[in-house]
Amino acid sequence: MFRKGEVLEVTITGSAFGGKGIAKIPTEKGDFTIFVQNTFPGQEVKAQVIKCKNRYAECSLRDIIKPSPNEVETKYQTIPGAPYASFPIELQHKYKEETAIDLFERIGGIDDVRSLYKGMVDSPSLWHYRNKMEYSFSEIRHDLETGEKVDDFGLGFKHRGTWWAVENLDKDSGLFDKQIENDLHKIREWCKETGLPAWHPPQRKGFFRFFVVRRSISENTILINLVTTSGGKGKFVESEFVNFILDLWGNRVAGILHTINDDIGERVEAREGSSNVIYGQERITETLHGLKFDISLSSFFQTNPQSAERLYAEVIALAVDSNMGGEDAVVLDLFCGTGTISQLLARHHKGEIIGVDIVESAIEDAKISAKRNDAKNVTFIAADVGKFLLEYPEYKGRIRTLVMDPPRAGISPKSLRKVIRLQADRMVYVSCNPATQARDMATLSENGYKLVQFKLVDQFPHTSHVECVALFERIPGFTTKIDLNK
Repeated sequence: MFRKGEVLEVTITGSAFGGKGIAKIPTEKGDFTIFVQNTFPGQEVKAQVIKCKNRYAECSLRDIIKPSPNEVETKYQTIPGAPYASFPIELQHKYKEETAIDLFERIGGIDDVRSLYKGMVDSPSLWHYRNKMEYSFSEIRHDLETGEKVDDFGLGFKHRGTWWAVENLDKDSGLFDKQIENDLHKIREWCKETGLPAWHPPQRKGFFRFFVVRRSISENTILINLVTTSGGKGKFVESEFVNFILDLWGNRVAGILHTINDDIGERVEAREGSSNVIYGQERITETLHGLKFDISLSSFFQTNPQSAERLYAEVIALAVDSNMGGEDAVVLDLFCGTGTISQLLARHHKGEIIGVDIVESAIEDAKISAKRNDAKNVTFIAADVGKFLLEYPEYKGRIRTLVMDPPRAGISPKSLRKVIRLQADRMVYVSCNPATQARDMATLSENGYKLVQFKLVDQFPHTSHVECVALFERIPGFTTKIDLNK
């Protein structure tokens, strides 16, 4: 019906999971559905067709022609990563609840899902809640006033729908750190004055690529990573960059890294290159529930630490009860990251707790934190979740409680089958993607695990993302479809 690349003007009347607004276009055969990413009911928008099928089209947002009547003004710079910042938080919560429950009913096959829903847990802070932000350099800048692409030295966020153009961030976005974001234009100006170019994505050349900042909210310290290509000798002097940063942010700066990245892909992590500490240290410390965690720039750690405290409180409340078993009962924490949940569980269980994650740097951070927090009954292992479950059969029958917090893509079907073979009495499934969690709910249900209850946690205000904490219990005597002896 519509061609790829065609631009439509539509009014958003509904919402779907993943930040997609829904519009309807009448046809002779009935309403044709338009899905537009990062839109909200009530908005009139220009949308560009990405993919068109017989009954629906997927579109990207080009422009907002008219805001929704529900939108309010904010004092922050609008950025692509916070598409709902102008909507009251109550409306954001309503959208997240409705779309998650719909997924659990439709994909998860949970008939009584609304009776199992125990509510939304708010984020303590609606603004300035993030602990890490990644800014991109580009020689192609999207001009926010004209909407045109111009050749310029840009530093900010990728313009929505592009991988080559950035919008300059000139003031606080409201999501990260006010001081850093109000000063970001000074970083841009200093780098530009070196005479070295920003990265040119289509031409795959240039010098400055990314500026990454991670902060500890509890200690008010920051780690910085400047990512460049190799070269720049004579024009870029590391010591001069260090002095410039220290003049800007002083004692807040715990460490500065310089990463050389000559990969042509659009990613911070360098496959071809190196990363060196050019000032201070490579880790900062964050405190959650009184425990201290050492975090490097590359390790996964909850984006919203204050909300994470509430998330983990929900996890512990579901995982810990009188049926955990004695000291012989093992608690398995899969996709453990820097080991936060494992160490919190250690406060409530005297038996063995095992944390598993494939990211070696995260496991190293976890071991350091566990030693600092005197968590003696926790063992951390760097391994693929699926292979670990296969290589350690001695835990079969000993795991009473299993906690898993997989990445956004969810746990692979093969690994989920291995999890089911462990026959844990209780599973606490934490997910930042209710869509993949709903898919896994169906598999768990087919194999004898009943959804007992779940809560949503608003880890990411002003975005479409939401965390879900769900408790499953094994039905005694249920005959699973999976061969438990494999």
